[in-house]
Amino acid sequence: MTGGAVPPFTIRKLDHTGREVTHYLGELLARRDGVLVLRTRWTREPLDLGFVVLEPSDCWTEYFYAERWYNIFEIRAGDGGLKGWYCNVTRPPRIGEDEVAAEDLALDLWVTPARSIQVLDEDEFAALPLSASEREAALRALVELRASVARRDHPFDGEPFVTACRTHQSHPQSR
Repeated sequence: MTGGAVPPFTIRKLDHTGREVTHYLGELLARRDGVLVLRTRWTREPLDLGFVVLEPSDCWTEYFYAERWYNIFEIRAGDGGLKGWYCNVTRPPRIGEDEVAAEDLALDLWVTPARSIQVLDEDEFAALPLSASEREAALRALVELRASVARRDHPFDGEPFVTACRTHQSHPQSR
């Protein structure tokens, strides 16, 4: 890209009721065929989730799909090494000109670089007051994600969308 600084893109995480939980800024990398690709960085203190440690140098490539009930965050260490993919089961996002908002449905999937899968927060998901059709769509999203991992569809092929993560200037964020 040429012509100076890229304007920030706002990512809004909402709960299942549509209430904002957090927001942060990223850089728009691509927008095509109903897919939005953003680059962000973890800017908070290190956070040990038990299956991965998120660190301030981590570079994230976030994929939002206009028609899908999930998003995928590829997480790479500051040196470019793949840490894994964090997949959020959400209602299809609202994608605007300079922001995206996704309603999180608690159910998550962690995928290691070796493609082993761990389903997260099943109890929290079960407790949500969702309609039968929403619950079915969310569970179908898990099936789709597992199949995508097994086929090594992008981004689970391990090829980075962005190769220069560590040299990019990040936008200030709050996660």
